[in-house]
Amino acid sequence: MFEQVAAEIRRAILDGEAKPGERLPPARDLAAELGVNSNTVLRALRLLRDEGLLEFRRGRGVTVAGTPERAAVLAKALELVDVARTHGYRREELVRLIEGLP
Repeated sequence: MFEQVAAEIRRAILDGEAKPGERLPPARDLAAELGVNSNTVLRALRLLRDEGLLEFRRGRGVTVAGTPERAAVLAKALELVDVARTHGYRREELVRLIEGLP
């Protein structure tokens, strides 16, 4: 479920609805809006922070760090990883394939 929440926030960044430097609403507000538990939203926010799309700032909340371009590339990369997993590729094999591209 947290991955779906992360995908929704990622899409908002990609579509320019959430711009770099902009603050996101508090997790409990996002949870209410999306109809999920606050912990689900917090887990999604941490994932997006680890991806470099969000920053957590003490006293300022969560802000958008990444650009729509980064979000677009990241979305396609995640899609590629999903397709590769579906076809039985391991991470190392996928990395070798990508490194072998021109």
